[in-house]
Amino acid sequence: MTRHPAPAPFTPLDFQLVLLRRMADHNPVRVEEARRELGVSQGEMREANRRWQAMVRSPRGRGAVARYRSVLGAPAATLRRQVGDLACEALLWPVPLWPDLRFEVLLAPGGAAVVNEWLIRAPGEPGPRLRTVEDLTAWSATVDEVGGAFPPATLREGAAPTRWRLAFEAPDAQGARRAYIGDFTWGLLQGVVAAE
Repeated sequence: MTRHPAPAPFTPLDFQLVLLRRMADHNPVRVEEARRELGVSQGEMREANRRWQAMVRSPRGRGAVARYRSVLGAPAATLRRQVGDLACEALLWPVPLWPDLRFEVLLAPGGAAVVNEWLIRAPGEPGPRLRTVEDLTAWSATVDEVGGAFPPATLREGAAPTRWRLAFEAPDAQGARRAYIGDFTWGLLQGVVAAE
């Protein structure tokens, strides 16, 4: 019987490549720079994404929380977070590529289901100063930060899993208030366009 070598473990570096792979549709140049900074090839990024998708879709796969723990280790922090009437638990992990952010997995009461999984500002880290739409550059802010800076804002599902759109109004550099749509991947701003 032929024995196949065990696959290499899926590492936190691989997970960062998965995050980047989803962002490449919006910001290919920025993702390419980050990939080079991490010292990996495009093929390695594609392979990491393929392996992640296989883990997510496997009928024998682990649940989302167990999968994140196996890849990222124990959470760096566990917080209570109120979402409407629900008292949720938030598990936070550092992401070296974005040292002032954390990857958050938000669990429904009892921990049985994942409510959300995305990047947030690390507790205690100052967020960006968002005064006009010109302050909203790629990777500069999270969904919560943009929504908080320019209320009222409406969160919508995006075109694919891990993507969201935020409808909001913000002043431009001349002070004229206009409607915009922000595109987010894994909770991190990818770009802003004028609303039609």
